[in-house]
Amino acid sequence: MKEIQELTVKALYTLEHTKAAVLLESVTYPWEALGKIGETIVEIGNRLPKELYEQREENVWVAKSAKVAPTAYIHGPAIIGEETEVRHCAFIRGNALVGDRCVVGNSTELKNVILFDNVQVPHYNYVGDSILGYRSHMGAGSITSNVKSDKKPVIVKAGEEQLETGLKKFGAMVGDGVEVGCGTILNPGSVVGKNSNIYPLSMVRGYVEADSVYKNQNEVVEKLN
Repeated sequence: MKEIQELTVKALYTLEHTKAAVLLESVTYPWEALGKIGETIVEIGNRLPKELYEQREENVWVAKSAKVAPTAYIHGPAIIGEETEVRHCAFIRGNALVGDRCVVGNSTELKNVILFDNVQVPHYNYVGDSILGYRSHMGAGSITSNVKSDKKPVIVKAGEEQLETGLKKFGAMVGDGVEVGCGTILNPGSVVGKNSNIYPLSMVRGYVEADSVYKNQNEVVEKLN
């Protein structure tokens, strides 16, 4: 099967902004890394400099410069990066690699994710089995839906092309610099190209081209600089 370039790691992400660079460099499509996030966190965590990170419990490493609310829950494997803020009642369920200068907000839930540096999921978000690129932002109440209602494996669709992933749990691959509007649902297998904007209250399926504005499924326009 031919490679679909716009769906690849290289097209979506700048790998200098994540500790998961080695993992992502080892795959063609980013969702191929989802099953290896936990073991990668453990490998990275055991090498983190002790002057910058503390191991709070088994397989949980938190940067000393990070701010973690006492009401937040963090289950390992997990890494919380430098100068990151984990706010009141955040629920980090495990396999979460959170980059530097991120915001994990009140009542936000993370599970099996990679958040690049400077990612914001600040208000009532659910992000599961997903990868969010550098400087991406999820508006209040926006979520990744990571399981199809029929429980069948997720297929990624880009125009006339389709890629079978073999994964029953697969949320969204969100490229660098993406803005996701409030109350949006990114359906299983969504891929959003770099620097795109998603309108509030959207229901996204398939691939959204880079540098575009998603208004609805039938109206995706070029983003004007």
